[in-house]
Amino acid sequence: MTTIDLHRLTGAYALHALSDEENASFERHLVGCEPCAQETAELSATAARLALAVAAPASPALREQVLRRITTVRQEAPGTPDRVLPLGAGLKGRVLSRWALAACLAAAAALGGTTVWQHQQAADARAEARQAARSADEITAVLAAPDARTRATELAGGATGTVVVSLDRDRAVFVASGMARPPGGKVYQLWFDDGGTMRSAGLMDPGRSDQVVLLQGGVGRASGMGVTVEPDGGSKQPTTTPLALMTFPG
Repeated sequence: MTTIDLHRLTGAYALHALSDEENASFERHLVGCEPCAQETAELSATAARLALAVAAPASPALREQVLRRITTVRQEAPGTPDRVLPLGAGLKGRVLSRWALAACLAAAAALGGTTVWQHQQAADARAEARQAARSADEITAVLAAPDARTRATELAGGATGTVVVSLDRDRAVFVASGMARPPGGKVYQLWFDDGGTMRSAGLMDPGRSDQVVLLQGGVGRASGMGVTVEPDGGSKQPTTTPLALMTFPG
């Protein structure tokens, strides 16, 4: 590790690609390096999202090609501009931005699909990663809350839905499994039931049958939740008969 800049190992650490010795050294480094700690968290969230964003089957040689490619470039340290950083004599190649490298590594690690991110999308990718990390943290907090209460129900087509509510945190999480894709141009919308008045709680991803969704907004005085099929983009009020109405557990 004496010849390796620890600042440049955030991507490899986020993907569990370091040796035990490198991993231990980098974790000691993280304790006193806030930029690396922040970037590691962002890259971990990005890698998780990319691993789920399966667009097409990967070729059998994808992992080998990516791993061979990353031996010829070095990741930029946090806060430094992109520039060529040779690893040794005779090695050539352009340095990928840390976001493009993270995308490439995540695709290889997942071995389930490919996702292409252009360099100009890096700023948007960073913002999305931060939002994803905040959402994931909030979901974890709700599920682990001491006062969390759970209620499950069966949905159409053999699907199941489970709502987890934490009144202390004033948040709720909906866990769906086996949901059919909504009709073209439609989306599943979640609602809080405020004493018979439905309040929008966000949209589900129409392309995923299994997902965990943090309901938007606080639970407040809501006594339950519902799921409807709405036009793409959602509606201000339900326009269809609910697929499910669930009373929050007491």
